[in-house]
Amino acid sequence: MKLFKIRGGVHPHDNKHLAAEQAIEDLPMPALLHIPLQQHIGAPAKPAVRRGQRVAKGDLLALSQGAISAPVHAPTSGRVMGVGSYPAHHASGLSVRTVTLMPDGEDRWSDEIQGVPDPFALSPEEISARVAAAGIVGMGGATFPSAVKLNLRTRYRLHTLVINGAECEPYLTCDDRLMREQADAVVDGIRIMAHALGVERIVIGIENNKPEAQAAMAVAASVDPRIRIARLPTRYPMGSEKHLVQALTGRETPARGLTADIGVVVHNGATAFAVHEALRFGRPLVSRVVTVSGAAISRPRNLRVPLGARVQDLLDYCGGFTEEPTELISGGPMMGQPLPSTRVPMVKGSNGVLALTAAEVARHEPMPCIRCATCVQACPCGLVPLDMAAHTRAGDLEGAVSLGLMDCIGCGSCAYVCPAHIPLVQFFNYAKGEMAARGRTKQKLTETKRLAEQRAARMEAIKQAKREAMAKRKREAAAQKATPASTKVSGVELPAAEQPAAAAEA
Repeated sequence: MKLFKIRGGVHPHDNKHLAAEQAIEDLPMPALLHIPLQQHIGAPAKPAVRRGQRVAKGDLLALSQGAISAPVHAPTSGRVMGVGSYPAHHASGLSVRTVTLMPDGEDRWSDEIQGVPDPFALSPEEISARVAAAGIVGMGGATFPSAVKLNLRTRYRLHTLVINGAECEPYLTCDDRLMREQADAVVDGIRIMAHALGVERIVIGIENNKPEAQAAMAVAASVDPRIRIARLPTRYPMGSEKHLVQALTGRETPARGLTADIGVVVHNGATAFAVHEALRFGRPLVSRVVTVSGAAISRPRNLRVPLGARVQDLLDYCGGFTEEPTELISGGPMMGQPLPSTRVPMVKGSNGVLALTAAEVARHEPMPCIRCATCVQACPCGLVPLDMAAHTRAGDLEGAVSLGLMDCIGCGSCAYVCPAHIPLVQFFNYAKGEMAARGRTKQKLTETKRLAEQRAARMEAIKQAKREAMAKRKREAAAQKATPASTKVSGVELPAAEQPAAAAEA
């Protein structure tokens, strides 16, 4: 298959050999599971269980809220210990609402779990509804609700489904192992998604450092002539959605736009496997494959992990540390986030836990920028990182935005190649966060102003209504005074003209 060139990119040591040959193993069920209700982009799920309630595997723990949200299900059978706060799987370590579940050891699926004999007999709307009900999100790390992307056919003219099997981050091998071991199931999920999207072309992109996955997926894909396997060059960040689409189609996604704008939808291979499980067997997303790797790990592994298991549970199963790690990271070393502790639970977007030694991290003190433009050559988005960083450091965030800050994908290629060891991507993440905070503040002020204007309008309307009511009462009183008094004779009211005569007769 013909591939197209993309700009920039780097070639870091992939270090995938540590776990690539380790078959997927099931993590033994921990004594407690801490299942966060915010495991996706969008509104957090709303609790649907109470303390002491017994649940089966796959039972609903929390309902989705709004158009961009996803429900949460029980990873095993057991008893709900409570719904409260627990540290999130996030660098901040802040607490989020969490369901704590005590497994009963039976791992019994709910009796209501039922699959579909022939998913291809369902309408696209029915497939999307089942994917939404299963709580499936993008499992490459973005965690965007998958059903929303399956519904893009109603707004865009789609022609191609791209499956992202690049897994370009160093160390991570969970998608590689899944494609090797479950190729038929992954391809089945891909075909179901293609049916829902109504596309006529399917491309599975896999980097050349995964030859076994390429071979396995090629055999499984032979059942459908629409599917083509694209053997991608090993290059970071080939797994970036927009750059993957450009490499496969030659078309560039518009700035701030979606790949759907050019007729393409991208899903992850692990997401396709989750769709297969949901449609064929009715199983919601309650577990995922995670790579545990790094030189500080005693026995690197690829583990199938129930959602809600703590990072410490994974580390214990892998034999703990060979030495105290310099960095503990969730995800890959390029775009992953530092873990605040080993207490945090695994979530739907967790694809890796890395324990890196000082030799792997190789920290250096930043030096002044020499304007060598190495970062410009490496940037896959065609930006000028050195100038964006200068504006950011000077506090001129609007200037950084004008240079394309919001188009930065945060891949870290610029920081990786910088000879001065300037943490460029940290500058850009800070700037984007600060701009988002300013946007929220501006929106809050705008909303406050709107509400104040509405209140002023209501108060003025009330005052006007009072003035009109007062004027009406004054008019009625004046009219009453202007009307001559009437009298009654023998119980009969007489006109004013006859009143004197009547009084004389009386």
